[in-house]
Amino acid sequence: MDLVSLLEPIAAWFRSLGIPEPIVHWGHPVMMGIVIFVMGSYTAYAGWRSRIAEPDVAVKSRTDHRKLAPWMFLFLASGYTGGILSLVTQQQPILQSPHFLTGTIALGFLGFNGIITITRFGDKDTVWRTIHAYVGTVAMGLLVVHAALGLNLGLSL
Repeated sequence: MDLVSLLEPIAAWFRSLGIPEPIVHWGHPVMMGIVIFVMGSYTAYAGWRSRIAEPDVAVKSRTDHRKLAPWMFLFLASGYTGGILSLVTQQQPILQSPHFLTGTIALGFLGFNGIITITRFGDKDTVWRTIHAYVGTVAMGLLVVHAALGLNLGLSL
């Protein structure tokens, strides 16, 4: 059984609700845009600020980053599955676009960053903190590309 076959009963239920087409079509992009550009940019800003600001500001920024980053990952992972379900609901092909690929890679980078924080930060290893900062920055840049590709995908459907 393929993924579309598994998701089709859920998609059929959503179609039966009579949700207006613009919400089905643009709901995922709007919600994920908020997560990426509002929550993501502040999370990245707080992370970098914790590295370069004065100690008292750095502590608050590090705390903000620690609180927001797991939630951002959770929302992005949920949005990832929601985007796939949205395409199934719209009866469009899934797992084939550059948008899917960039989302998969970015989520992988953020997951890797989460693993780094769980396994390496206890010993205050500055090398792993630096890797974490740059991997997170690359992930955020990739998410901007991902958003542009998603807008292009949405306009093409």
